[in-house]
Amino acid sequence: MNDLEYLRVVMVRRDLEGVPQCAVPEPYRVRWYRPGDEEVWRAIQIASDEYGEFPPGKFEEQFGRDETVLAQRQLYLCDADGRAIGTMTAWFGEARGWQGWGRVHWVAVLPEVQGRGLSKPLMTLTLNRLRELGHRRAYLTTATVRPPAINLYLKFGFQPLVRTDDDRRAWRLVGPHLKPDYWDRVSPAR
Repeated sequence: MNDLEYLRVVMVRRDLEGVPQCAVPEPYRVRWYRPGDEEVWRAIQIASDEYGEFPPGKFEEQFGRDETVLAQRQLYLCDADGRAIGTMTAWFGEARGWQGWGRVHWVAVLPEVQGRGLSKPLMTLTLNRLRELGHRRAYLTTATVRPPAINLYLKFGFQPLVRTDDDRRAWRLVGPHLKPDYWDRVSPAR
């Protein structure tokens, strides 16, 4: 995809106030998880993520089996024919140090519809849902090989979390690949 080294980065949004509001454009629509979406999610991830591995069981490993929770937190973007073409999850900050935080988790849009701004309404809906569910702040993890995603997250108020020399190195590497107007506002890694 690009010549960037794959390094994990963390981004935070310290509050969920003032989330940019982007509507779902016609003819697309959104829906929340329904039973059986495990394979739909997996197919979207496999098609969209050249770096991840998605063996059977990955969905359950990441999200468990509670369909009530999934129906509140996992969003699908569908085309005019009702086919799911993207997904994003308003998840829990379960890892050590992230309890109570909301997590934007497993963002993916099929390659054939990428670049059309369809992740923006998904971000709006996901961040709004986190807030509705009682979260007051959010985080996400991504990688330096995903500058378009990082630009989206910067646009939505996420900022780089820089705690270590490895974090500084990652942000120095990806910085030149980001939109200057976004990067100049938040650059902690220069």
